[in-house]
Amino acid sequence: MASGVKVTDEVVCEFNDMKVRKAQANEEEKKKRKKAIIFCMSKDLKNIVPDEGKHICLGELGCTVDDPYDHFVKMLPSDDCRYALYDATYETKETKKEDLIFIFWAPESAPLKSKMLYASSKDAIKKKFEGIKHEVQANGLEDLKDRRALAEKLGGSSVVSLEGKPL
Repeated sequence: MASGVKVTDEVVCEFNDMKVRKAQANEEEKKKRKKAIIFCMSKDLKNIVPDEGKHICLGELGCTVDDPYDHFVKMLPSDDCRYALYDATYETKETKKEDLIFIFWAPESAPLKSKMLYASSKDAIKKKFEGIKHEVQANGLEDLKDRRALAEKLGGSSVVSLEGKPL
């Protein structure tokens, strides 16, 4: 069931900026690149928009953000739904990888109306995010807090570390 909610161009631009890694990017451009971003419904509930101030830039890593995954999980609201993109850096037994993950956050404590609106609008945003290999639906902190849960989605038992932290 489609909700009629539209995905704004700003959301698509944020996705494209995260997806495309410019080989010729200078240090300033690299620092501005997003590691994670959260999206929400607009106030009138007609559009999906970036959640104001809810992102992590690569330039923040090691300065204001020590553990990007932990910081990202703490940015999610405990009482409402969200969509998010997280650019995971992980190692398998063979190689180091980076993958974008689409996360649908629908905590148990969110209002039923919000859960229904976000669930029925999920396909609209996913269609705009072409090439996403991994999707996670989380219904509470226990679904995301443990890095192993995310590592399982990325490559199962072959993943040995996430964001430089061993599992």
